[in-house]
Amino acid sequence: MDSCDNRAEGCSCKKTERPDELKRSLDGRLARIEGQVRGIRKMIESDAYCDDVMTQIAAARGALGKASLVVLEHHLKHCLIDHVRAGDDGIVDELLDSLAKNF
Repeated sequence: MDSCDNRAEGCSCKKTERPDELKRSLDGRLARIEGQVRGIRKMIESDAYCDDVMTQIAAARGALGKASLVVLEHHLKHCLIDHVRAGDDGIVDELLDSLAKNF
């Protein structure tokens, strides 16, 4: 039996320890993004003007992009450096693959 809780969500079994402050910051960002998406759904439901909806979608996309950059910064400054210092250069290829998929 697989002990990985994240596999069902499409995640690998790898873990990253994040400081509590970073977790709180990201959680706040994601909560605001979640609120933006709920607002967009309500706009669609209430037949809001297309340009207004697209503006809100762009704002949510920008907020997700910023959250992604915060995660990337932590990855570069901690995960990547630690692995490279330990002799695991494969993490660089992993990062490049991830950037190709996500940016």
